[in-house]
Amino acid sequence: MGSENQGSLGFPPAKRRLRLGVVGGGQGSFIGRVHARGARVSNRWDVVAGALSSRPDVALQSGREWLLNQDRIYSDYREMAAKEAERDDGIDAVAITTPNNTHYDIACAFMAKGIDVISDKPLTTNLEDALDLVRRQKDTGLIFGVTYAYAAHSMVRQARAMIRQGLLGRIRQVHVEYFQEWAMVPPDQAGAGAAWRVKPELVGRAFTTGDIGTHCHHMGTFVTGLEMETVRAEFHTLGPDKPLEDTAFMHVRYVGGVPGTIMISQVAAGTHCGFQIRVFGDKASLEWNQENPEYLHYKPFNAPAQMLSRGEGAGIDVSAARFVHMPRGHPEALSDAWGNLYEEFAIAIEARRTGSELPEGMLEYPDVWDGALGVKFIEAASDSAQSGGEWKSCVI
Repeated sequence: MGSENQGSLGFPPAKRRLRLGVVGGGQGSFIGRVHARGARVSNRWDVVAGALSSRPDVALQSGREWLLNQDRIYSDYREMAAKEAERDDGIDAVAITTPNNTHYDIACAFMAKGIDVISDKPLTTNLEDALDLVRRQKDTGLIFGVTYAYAAHSMVRQARAMIRQGLLGRIRQVHVEYFQEWAMVPPDQAGAGAAWRVKPELVGRAFTTGDIGTHCHHMGTFVTGLEMETVRAEFHTLGPDKPLEDTAFMHVRYVGGVPGTIMISQVAAGTHCGFQIRVFGDKASLEWNQENPEYLHYKPFNAPAQMLSRGEGAGIDVSAARFVHMPRGHPEALSDAWGNLYEEFAIAIEARRTGSELPEGMLEYPDVWDGALGVKFIEAASDSAQSGGEWKSCVI
């Protein structure tokens, strides 16, 4: 397994820490804190401003808990965008960590002020809005990242590199699954950070397919480099009553007719975050599981299986080694992946703002187009399930 020149491992050094603002993330928000922590872990960001809630009292209390200066605590993201754009020390980017139906309006407000955007997924609740954000990003040249953070695990990048190098041969099948149990609790008992996820007016047409199914869609395409072309889905509600599905089983087809499956459920008793991808080629296969993210299983045809551990050297590609922060045997996990992702965002944003050129292929962060493809996937899967399992196009 070849590796590129290890002397070229490093990302360019930061000229300064960038300034991040966060929308969402107040009381009861899990994901807002995850964004902020990932930014800090990267050592390329300071979190300096926030509209952490639309409720002024909660925004103020949360901002103080985050140690934000009083004059940079907002309860209205529009005011935040306007005032931060006027400051000499205004934010360089905004992280959007709010319910799905607000992503579009918030992103538009900050893009209109020339502020780069980092958005949680799914990008929007409908394809029309998603494609409008693609257009706005193209027109403005702003950086627009989407936080498919699992793709920033070092060994996910290793899997992607090995497939690019041809070590699996021709890809023959792709299987992705993600099982959780938390939605076995009735929605009205699951907490404020969870209850909104089952409301169609806030999330759109799908619950589990939008929440974790989009991770499966992105992981399959990112690792293999193959675009998903069609999907055939069936939706189920197997847990407590809710207006949207909590389980889905899908057959998919990637470009070239490569078949695959996606299996997802958030009412799978005894599971936690069982996110796994298996890719089979005509020479070998790869397996990665995010609950044991340090290891990548490489299994050549008719030969001994190999288990690659995260680290530098020993066949680890430069694209993976860039994200190695501790020697082998000292575990890294999802918080480190979030830091990796925010490092890539920072490098891209700093390069744009300083007019610097970056080596081609250095950065592989998910962008607004990946976000739009995720929205198309949700709509296609929903259409398929509604039609009784017809094949639907995932292509934009």
